[in-house]
Amino acid sequence: MRYEIIIIGGGAAGFAAAMKLNELKIRSLLINDDIVGIGGTCVNVGCVPTKYLLNIARIVYDNNHPRFLGLNTSSSFDFAQIMKGKERLVAYLREQKYKKILENLEHVEYLNGKARFISPEKILIGKTTYSAKNFIIAMGSSTYIPPIQGLEDVNYLTNISALQLKKIPASILILGGGALGLEFAQLFSRFGSRVILLEALPNIISNEEPEISNLLYQYLVEEGIDIHLNCTVNEINEIGGEINAECLIRRESETLKAEKILIASGRTANINDLGLEKLNLKIGKKGEIIVDKQMWAGDNIWAAGDVTGEPILETIAAREGMIAAHNIVSELKIEMNYDVIPHAIFTDPQVGSVGLTDLEANERGFKCKCNTIPIELVPKARIMGKTKGAIKMVINRETEEILGVHILSSNASNIIHEGAMILKNKMKLDDVINTIHVFPTLSEQIKLAAQSFKRDISKMTCCAE
Repeated sequence: MRYEIIIIGGGAAGFAAAMKLNELKIRSLLINDDIVGIGGTCVNVGCVPTKYLLNIARIVYDNNHPRFLGLNTSSSFDFAQIMKGKERLVAYLREQKYKKILENLEHVEYLNGKARFISPEKILIGKTTYSAKNFIIAMGSSTYIPPIQGLEDVNYLTNISALQLKKIPASILILGGGALGLEFAQLFSRFGSRVILLEALPNIISNEEPEISNLLYQYLVEEGIDIHLNCTVNEINEIGGEINAECLIRRESETLKAEKILIASGRTANINDLGLEKLNLKIGKKGEIIVDKQMWAGDNIWAAGDVTGEPILETIAAREGMIAAHNIVSELKIEMNYDVIPHAIFTDPQVGSVGLTDLEANERGFKCKCNTIPIELVPKARIMGKTKGAIKMVINRETEEILGVHILSSNASNIIHEGAMILKNKMKLDDVINTIHVFPTLSEQIKLAAQSFKRDISKMTCCAE
């Protein structure tokens, strides 16, 4: 069977491409291998279930640690029932946001199966050959399993299997101090696990501003999470149902033990067994398909989403999928712009970031200036009893244009969108200062950060202009 375009992968990038091609009335085929389910990682084993569980864990933690005078609360929970609620949510969104969407794509056919290229214009699914003029590869990513001696012989967890647990482990080792590792660490800790997190680098979330990273490290340790930085794991074994990690921590050998171990040390592109050797593509050091800003990979092949490597975000995957589909069909090409893309880490407090860091601004040749203010100066944070965190703003010293906004605070994942609009519209300090914000709100922190470049905000009244 022949189509105009075949999309390989039914996650965010694949669906975005399919919807765009349907709008353009292009006869296409969408193929999904169903390893994690239709809709891909985010809805099945990523963003949706983890944020659901993190929200419940936060409620449990807040109830067991009252922040206000005169308030006495506590929580008990049934983890098995919580997981059933998670599964119900995932099933609902998978049905409503993916399966039913497919029913309305009259120009796109759907096929469940594993595709493999047998030539630049043909793929094989089972024993059937399908052909197309152009292809979009959107196969996503999966957990990178580091080459640690003994790891393959133990029953380790990934994000997929961790989300299938029916009871909370008494203790858990987590390999990796990035967003995924930190979210799972706090999740398990707040549900009662003893959590030991191992990070090879000197900092957790090392791509974030050091002020943000250092504060979040402090907060997580204060909650009881045991974090080891500069940690090299040399060997892992399982003895008597217990996981043992032989580590080198700041040049000292140590054995760390737990009931379970979760691998959260990065992602790798899903390109194995795709038959890419039949194609004229460039593959990166981490197995990612190299594309240009138009998502073109080579000849008649386009790629989008996690399979193209960092940055790995659901929103980026969807945008890339749409761009790939558009550019195959249209003579007026669209380029992917990665400069103004907000991202968040859903710990408590949350991390929200958009634009350049201090280091990145200097590397690009800007004469930049940065200010960092504590969230405790934001009146709404005081009202909520959520004063942990800070906001850092990076500006061009010469023009006062805002180049980056980096937040650690409650609700940072929502607040950061104001930062994204500021950067997208190339706003300067005075543009933000002269914009009236609702009082009291957490989003006032952005205005306060801008004002901090011009006055001592610790000596301001509430709502001061």
